[in-house]
Amino acid sequence: MGRSVVVVGNFDGVHPGHRAVLERARALEPDLPLIVVTFWPHPLSVLSPESAPMLLTSLDSRVDLLQEAGATRVEVIDFTPEFAAWSPSRFVDDILLPLEPARVVVGENFRFGRGAVGTVDTLRELAAGRFGVDALELVTYGDEETSSTLVRRALEAGDVRKAGEHLGRLFRFRGVVVTGDHRGRELGFPTANLRVPADRACPADGVYAGRVHRRDLKKADWWPAAVSVGTNPTFDGDRRRVESYVLDRTDLDLYGVPITVEFVDRIRGQIRFDSVEALIAQMADDVARCRGVLS
Repeated sequence: MGRSVVVVGNFDGVHPGHRAVLERARALEPDLPLIVVTFWPHPLSVLSPESAPMLLTSLDSRVDLLQEAGATRVEVIDFTPEFAAWSPSRFVDDILLPLEPARVVVGENFRFGRGAVGTVDTLRELAAGRFGVDALELVTYGDEETSSTLVRRALEAGDVRKAGEHLGRLFRFRGVVVTGDHRGRELGFPTANLRVPADRACPADGVYAGRVHRRDLKKADWWPAAVSVGTNPTFDGDRRRVESYVLDRTDLDLYGVPITVEFVDRIRGQIRFDSVEALIAQMADDVARCRGVLS
């Protein structure tokens, strides 16, 4: 296969801190293929399911983002209880050495091996005479260290602007459009609906200015949209969904189509209305406010 430069990490969200690791690896070894080693599912979902975080990206989205950031290839390691019990030395022997690394680049907080006993110093000891090791400091935005945890907290608060600042891009939610209750079309605001998986991070319930993109077309436009996240409490809904109304478009047929929704700014929180008329009036106001934000 030939020599490579390898980066290792969980990379949920592929935020600027993650991308900095890839950029550093590329700068150090510009002539070598860049291989990213990541793990699925999230380690905590195996080791401590009750503490497992909501994921910022699906696996396919993570791989896409890593390739956009410069990865030549992404190696996904199946994180199982058996794998979690490996020693640091076995991780190096069975995962890293087969990739023939000239250099391995990680974040300074990198941990590996059973009980997360392996540190960057451990990796350097095991690598001695076989490959180089570089560790990068955490990236900051303003006076805060960027992390996937910080992004999740911002989303939980509905602060998609802050989430975007620490992601270095707008927060994205991807999925395949499903059939909804058809109420949006009846109310004059037809929506493309995505289910929210139980393990996926999503902005707090409410209405957002955003945009929508078809992923099945190579040259699809981004459409401005009013995006609702929640359960439709006015109609006693119980399934959380992301519902996107593409501004001024009532002719779209997106059922079964893979789309990406990006969140620009929050308009308001979720409200339960006493009448359909009050809901329609509020939706019209939401659309007007989204138009203002997106213009």
